[in-house]
Amino acid sequence: MVFRFLLLSDEVEDFKREIQISADATFFDLHKAIIKSVGYKDGEMTSFFLCSDDWEKEQEITLVEMDTSSDEDSYTMDATVLNDFLEDERQKLMYVFDYLTERAFFMELREIITGTNLPEAVCTKSIGDAPAQFVDFDTVSATTTSLDTGESFYGDESYDMNELDAEGFDGLDDVQLPSDEEY
Repeated sequence: MVFRFLLLSDEVEDFKREIQISADATFFDLHKAIIKSVGYKDGEMTSFFLCSDDWEKEQEITLVEMDTSSDEDSYTMDATVLNDFLEDERQKLMYVFDYLTERAFFMELREIITGTNLPEAVCTKSIGDAPAQFVDFDTVSATTTSLDTGESFYGDESYDMNELDAEGFDGLDDVQLPSDEEY
């Protein structure tokens, strides 16, 4: 049995990769096929996440054993077989390739091809350039949207930042505030 995966990126609109791999292969084999198909440097921290239909992360499968103290089971790519976790077409996954900024490829199991097998993973479609493997963290944080505390703070057009002082609260008129000399 062969799994056919589609990989997309939210950073590069025309990026698309299609990878076919044996259902008996490990997540590590899929990781290697992804790295090869996009030309990334190997050896960086990565993880797969099995996702809900709404792309909410559920089960993580890591490249290396993570020392976790939680009661959750931990799975590593080299010890986890694809068909132990994947059984339905349209199942969604995320492949996080940049842990620092949580950049990822969105993956979907597009097709389960029965009656055939592959000796190794194959990239069957490669469209567009992959996003850069690493981005400057300062660049990412500079382009991240900041909290808007202007006039539409929390959607309230009449919000006034001066409401936070003592005069803006009812019932505080009778309260004696300490002077600076008491500190």
